[in-house]
Amino acid sequence: MTDVVKQYLDLLDSQRGAAFAALDGLTEAQIWQRPAPKEWCIGEILDHNYLLIASTFPYVKWAWKTQKRRAEKRRHQSYQIEIEDPYHKPAFPMWVGFLWKPRYTPKHPVPLEQLKAENRDLHATVRAFYTGKDPALLGNTFVYDPLFGSINLIVTLRIGIYHDRLHFDDVFAMASAVRSK
Repeated sequence: MTDVVKQYLDLLDSQRGAAFAALDGLTEAQIWQRPAPKEWCIGEILDHNYLLIASTFPYVKWAWKTQKRRAEKRRHQSYQIEIEDPYHKPAFPMWVGFLWKPRYTPKHPVPLEQLKAENRDLHATVRAFYTGKDPALLGNTFVYDPLFGSINLIVTLRIGIYHDRLHFDDVFAMASAVRSK
C-alpha cells in the first residue's frame, strides 16, 4: 500500500516520457498537423492532457486542505487504491473532452518544447504534492466527480494517469503515421 502512490507517480512520469520520446525527430509542422478535419493534432492532445490535470489538481489540493483532519481520524479504515480503466468502458462518455478544449491549435501553435515543459512542470507539482503524504490519509480524502462519484486522492491520481495514457496512445499512433508518410 505505501508504495502505490510512488508507483503511480513513476507511471505518470514514465508514460509522459515515452510519449515525448515518440515525438523525437518530428517537426513543429508535423506536431500541429491535424490527421483529419475536426480531429485534434498531437499538439492539441498534449495541451488537452495538461488542461485536464491542471483544472482538477486545485480540487485535490482543496480536498487535502479541508479534509486532512477527517482523514486522520479515518486513517485505519480501508481505502481503494485501484480502479478499472474507465476510458475503455463502452459506456464512458468520451464526448466530455470538449470541456478541456486545447488552448493551442494549428492556428495558434506553440513550440513543442513549451508543451513538454508545461506537462513536465505540472507533473512535478503533482509529484511534490503527493510525495511524503501518508497513503492512508490520501485514501481517506475525497473529491467528487460527476462521472466517478466520490473518489479518494489515490484513485483520482490513477484516473488522471489513465486519461493521459488514453491520449498518449493516440500520440504514439499519430507519430507513427506521420513517420510512415
